[in-house]
Amino acid sequence: MATTIIIGDGPAGLSAALFLAKNDHEAVVFGQDDTAMHWALLKNYLGIDEQPGSEFQERAKDQVKQFGADLRDEEVTEVRRDADGFVVTTAGGGQERGDYLVLAAGKAGGQLAEQLDIEAGPDGVAHDTEYRTSVDRVYAIGRLARPNRSQAIVSAGAGATAALDILSREAGEDVHDWDSPDD
Repeated sequence: MATTIIIGDGPAGLSAALFLAKNDHEAVVFGQDDTAMHWALLKNYLGIDEQPGSEFQERAKDQVKQFGADLRDEEVTEVRRDADGFVVTTAGGGQERGDYLVLAAGKAGGQLAEQLDIEAGPDGVAHDTEYRTSVDRVYAIGRLARPNRSQAIVSAGAGATAALDILSREAGEDVHDWDSPDD
């Protein structure tokens, strides 16, 4: 089972954490609930008629926790590679190690991407269709990947895309997260 560190607790980061935790991978989310969602009113999120962004955040965090993700109210100040993956350091001096790193922290994520010498693109951090960056096992999602076109449902989709790529890499084959109702 791989450990993925996710930096950012908006729709992108929480979506990645949900898919990973739901599939029995360790997902550690660092964030301080400083997402633009608190200034949003969702009217264009598929399946939701209308919902204040803060209410969405609360429900999303509860759902992610139910699947076993570890949500930590801590600021990450440093990221680095080591022989086994990645180490993040928090403002309080704590450290966490992971096999994968998902950057979903907007502007703060950009500063962390620079610490890893991740290539920048014309519009945010450069990434492929799976949100993989120029550094193996590092993903850039949400506002970090699309700063001028970020939107809650798009960001959540990016988180799901990155998580499915991680799950597929670990399984050595394509992974589909598809649930069916019990008969």
